[in-house]
Amino acid sequence: MRSNQQLDKLMSLKDVAEYLQVAERTVYIWAHQGTIPSFKLGNIWRFKKSDLDVWIEECREQTPRPKAQ
Repeated sequence: MRSNQQLDKLMSLKDVAEYLQVAERTVYIWAHQGTIPSFKLGNIWRFKKSDLDVWIEECREQTPRPKAQ
């Protein structure tokens, strides 16, 4: 089981890009637009891993899927 410390880990833009397997620029754009849960510490974007995991699950649930026949 994951500890609270791992879930509450603050991630950098680079960490998130690697975690989501997308370009760093994509993560930056999403953060700037408010698409992805994020916040700034000074001038640096930061992301809580637990927030990202919830966001990923919400995106997964909202993805349309074909109905079984």
